[in-house]
Amino acid sequence: MTICVLGDASHCEQAEKASIPSMTVEDLKKLNKNKKLVKKLAQKYHAFLASEALIKQIPRLLGPGLNKAGKFPTLVSAGEKLEDKVNELKSTIKFQMKKVLCLAVAVGHVEMTEQEVFANVNVAVNFLVSLLKKNWQNVKSLHLKTTMGKVQRVF
Repeated sequence: MTICVLGDASHCEQAEKASIPSMTVEDLKKLNKNKKLVKKLAQKYHAFLASEALIKQIPRLLGPGLNKAGKFPTLVSAGEKLEDKVNELKSTIKFQMKKVLCLAVAVGHVEMTEQEVFANVNVAVNFLVSLLKKNWQNVKSLHLKTTMGKVQRVF
């Protein structure tokens, strides 16, 4: 998962030390609201982090491109460590509920223990159910699928 930092001088320095790609205000001004360039930028990275000072200027500098792609930057305050925020962002999932009745979400990876995967599944399912209007009454079935294994019905 690739993450880009849109930040002021201090956040860009922290990003360089942690070898995270970063862009300053000047770099964003070079894009000049060019839709194709903004779209390319949105496709290049999975997520964005932005400094407090810069987050209000992003729509003015880039236009609606990042918002349309569903990748509007997450706020990083001045006191926060960039590495912690990046790890937090990497361990977050988004539920995008559209008109489709089926939903697939990654809840673990190979290096996780059984307890960690169980906790992740538990949290993800409970959060998903809390988003639904009639809670569990809207859930017909839940399935778990490993990469190479068979589907397991949970509910």
